[in-house]
Amino acid sequence: MNTIMRKSVLSVAGLAFAGGVFAGPIAAHANPVDTKPVAATVQSTAPKPQGEQSRIPLNGEQTANVKAIIAATKKAGLPERAAVISIATSLQESKLENLGHLGDSNDHDSLGLFQQRPSSGWGTPEQITDPAYSTTAFLKGLKQVDGWQDMPLTEAAQTVQVSAYPDAYAQWEQQATDLVGQYWNS
Repeated sequence: MNTIMRKSVLSVAGLAFAGGVFAGPIAAHANPVDTKPVAATVQSTAPKPQGEQSRIPLNGEQTANVKAIIAATKKAGLPERAAVISIATSLQESKLENLGHLGDSNDHDSLGLFQQRPSSGWGTPEQITDPAYSTTAFLKGLKQVDGWQDMPLTEAAQTVQVSAYPDAYAQWEQQATDLVGQYWNS
């Protein structure tokens, strides 16, 4: 590098250094920096609830069934999302009530929390009306759905349930999410 160029580079570097030394302390006193923490937005990986949401108050039996669904989900080694899908499905199918045979009001031979049918291979009436068994049976079906973790709740539930009302599950997603949040760690 020639002498003139070297002197020019060193002069510019010297000015930058001097400016930083003098401007740093002066700038620090001239405009104090606001050191309050800034809230960060955290993005959830779970899909957002779709459409209008429904909500019902729960009695003791329904709350016990929520806890049974969560316990079965944990026992199966599945994440909270599986419990959300299960609870939303049960809210749609039975309002979280363990339904026995309803006589003329019965939908075919549907029973239990998920309105599962013995004639469709879900189990015996005694098994289907056992919340732990019926949840485990539902979860077994859910695990067979490729990509269930990332698909809309109503699509995952419908793939397992094969309902005449495939979009009805979506309305319960927020309440199911809230219930899992409330009882997952209790």
